[in-house]
Amino acid sequence: MAKKISRNTFLMEAPPTIHSFAAIVGKKEGEGPLAQFFDEIENDSYFGQKTWEQAESELMKRTVSKAMSKGGLSPDDIDYMFAGDLLNQCISSTYGLRDLNIPLLGIYGACSTMSEGLVLSALMTDSGLGGKIIAATSSHFCTAERQFRFPLSYGSVRTPTAQWTCTASGAAVVSPKTSAPFIRGVTIGKIVDMGVTDANNMGAAMAPAAAYVIKTFLQDTSMEPSDFDAIITGDLGTTGSKLLVELLRSEGIDISGCHRDCGAMMFDIEKQDVHAGGSGCGCSASVLCGYFLPKVRSGEIKNILFCATGALMSTTASQQGESIPSISHAVFISSESRINE
Repeated sequence: MAKKISRNTFLMEAPPTIHSFAAIVGKKEGEGPLAQFFDEIENDSYFGQKTWEQAESELMKRTVSKAMSKGGLSPDDIDYMFAGDLLNQCISSTYGLRDLNIPLLGIYGACSTMSEGLVLSALMTDSGLGGKIIAATSSHFCTAERQFRFPLSYGSVRTPTAQWTCTASGAAVVSPKTSAPFIRGVTIGKIVDMGVTDANNMGAAMAPAAAYVIKTFLQDTSMEPSDFDAIITGDLGTTGSKLLVELLRSEGIDISGCHRDCGAMMFDIEKQDVHAGGSGCGCSASVLCGYFLPKVRSGEIKNILFCATGALMSTTASQQGESIPSISHAVFISSESRINE
């Protein structure tokens, strides 16, 4: 059973393994600096389907199927799935995964969904209730623009702080302890709202939530930023990343030497027109599953703290003048199941 060491934080008694994982991205993401690390790059934004929403469902289905096949697994081997996305009623997940016949627990944490899925999968597996559990999420530039902003044909101008929703998906199979990568601990975040109302500056809205969960994890575990090869945020982009470092520095915590942001990593900010970087559920999920987890598995990287961040907004709330509440959850992933192993 996981050991509860605070209201928020659990350390795993028998750290679950991330058995297999996969990342699939779209054309623009495949033109970025991380292209070589993804399992597949799909140049067709429709993924062979008739609509963008169907495309995102196909994207998630392919990614989940890829994660299973890489682990030598079939749908019958999976006990449960935690999956969610950005769209209303999480239709990318429900429509994309309905034919797999795997028990599904749908979740919504906006762009923090991958962290949330891994938190729940790890706790369930460590408790003995779960065998093999999939955590998965996705996003698609065109579906997100249609739901949260303007139809692409509108041709709206993007502000400098705006981010580019990634067409990407990541999926990971969590299983009882066998080999690296191990999930050693988790911290459940809380909703943080600093009054930001600009939906085109989500990095600023989400940075305080990331700061809270990172500070909480470090305090609860008595660990230091220097204990990690990377403290990874989901998709704060360049604007939110700078703010995060400043917020934590004001608390006496310096992560400047180890902080990596998936939104800032996904694209070449200078050459690709993405303004402040990438965003979307699939951004952090695909960078985690494509770039970081293989390095943890090989031992090239020892310890990472993965903190995907989510802006819990809706078009309705934004139109009513509401501020943007945000959340982040932390997942401690390691190449070792115990300290000094």
